[in-house]
Amino acid sequence: MKNLGRYILFIISLFQRRERVKTYFPLIINECVKIGYDSIFIVCIVSIFMGAVTTIQTAYNLVGPLIPDYIISVVVRDMTLLELSPTIIAIVFAGKVGSNIAGELGTMRITEQIDALEVMGINSSSYLVLPKIIASILMFPMLVIISAFLAISGGYFAGSLTEVITGEEYIYGLRYEFNPFNIPFALIKAYVFAFIVSSISAFQGYYTSGGALEVGKSSTNAVTNSCIVILIADYLLAQMLL
Repeated sequence: MKNLGRYILFIISLFQRRERVKTYFPLIINECVKIGYDSIFIVCIVSIFMGAVTTIQTAYNLVGPLIPDYIISVVVRDMTLLELSPTIIAIVFAGKVGSNIAGELGTMRITEQIDALEVMGINSSSYLVLPKIIASILMFPMLVIISAFLAISGGYFAGSLTEVITGEEYIYGLRYEFNPFNIPFALIKAYVFAFIVSSISAFQGYYTSGGALEVGKSSTNAVTNSCIVILIADYLLAQMLL
């Protein structure tokens, strides 16, 4: 509970004594490149194979004369939009971006760069952390959209190459009884997960104390805590919105 209260006060401090908006703009653009653009490769690789494996495993478990083949793509579509793309990519995001944020801020803390900003009269938490959170909220939903497209495409190519489902049946299954709310639901989860990962990682890094060993511990705590909160938030969002 002590850390929870400290975390809430940390979030509140982000909006106190802020700099001018034009000061944040180049910082946000820079963070968008580091957080979004630099994560595209790993997101693409994970998503393609995620869709391909889901298609093959679903086909393996749905063998039967009474089950039409297009059900495979229905399962892939719903699993990708509701769970795989937002949640799995969020965990990958926590491992790559979260650890980077915690390590960067932790290093700045132990080298007294954050203390130097405070001496200059700058709100260090707002100046350093707020652009990272805004950039995460802007870029992570785009990564989720890319992930969903590539996962479904990966499923299509895997099904066609292994001949477990034809391309026509796969596309028919994608359209079959589609619920349009699945897309806004995936994006809502993306925004929530982006805030969770960026804020928790920044909190862990910002309050690092000690030496280089503690920076590593902060990065580890950032990833593990982010993953736990992501799974809890995933359950709560599914319970409230579905």
